[in-house]
Amino acid sequence: MKANPSVVLQLSGFRAVIEPDRWVPGSYTLVVDGTPQSHVNIEDPSQLFFEYIQRMGHVIDLLKLPGAPITAVHLGAGALTLPRYIEATRPGSRQQVIELEPDLVDLVRRVIPWSKQASIRVRYGDAREVIGRLPEGLRGQVDLLIVDVFGGARTPAHVTSAEFYRDAVSLLAPDGIVLVNVADGPGLAFARGQAATLSSTIGHVAALAEPQILKGRRFGNVVLAGSARPLPLEWMPRLLAGGPHPAKVVTGRELTDWIAGALVVTDTTAIASPLPSASIFRQR
Repeated sequence: MKANPSVVLQLSGFRAVIEPDRWVPGSYTLVVDGTPQSHVNIEDPSQLFFEYIQRMGHVIDLLKLPGAPITAVHLGAGALTLPRYIEATRPGSRQQVIELEPDLVDLVRRVIPWSKQASIRVRYGDAREVIGRLPEGLRGQVDLLIVDVFGGARTPAHVTSAEFYRDAVSLLAPDGIVLVNVADGPGLAFARGQAATLSSTIGHVAALAEPQILKGRRFGNVVLAGSARPLPLEWMPRLLAGGPHPAKVVTGRELTDWIAGALVVTDTTAIASPLPSASIFRQR
């Protein structure tokens, strides 16, 4: 049997593998250090597979007019699932992708390349450092900022602090939105701390996830959406209820109660996100 395309990433030492989806022709999963990180349908990039990515897609669909091009910055590349989605649903969008591991992007570009017509620029380096080197003309002009930075199965501590978020959201236009993927387990101490931290730096925040995850009963992904202006979430409950796993949007006083006194994370107190158990995300 022919082995799936893979590479050992030079900076982290993790192995990245691209596996074909047995059930959906034309689809592939990127697995890094045993953890599924991205799913892409190269025949239909508008199809989103992972649940938390679908929720991000719902928010992206609410930006500006339907189909209108946007300016987006992605911290963390993966297999470029959301940059491909944005190009498919909002042709002509200008996008910047920041990724630490050049070997990862090379693997994705070789095995599951994205459209050459897409205006997607990939920049290499640590997300926090590269933010400071982006063109000055981009600052204050970004409609969508996506923070989805993982080293294997964990988010590094230095991209979880208030200092980091302040630098990151300075890229946003006045009505721009930041989406943060947070992985956490029972108790949700890490996720609630991230919600408190993002709220302290941008103002309006919503948490999107399955009810059982929001209640802290099992490990999973919480999507945080933040903006300096009230979020356009009127349609979100209906969209999220469509499944395949109905989810919930937590905002306002309910979000304050959900955060429940969690402290704002700083550079001196930041820690990496918790490691999921092997039975949840990791494949061995």
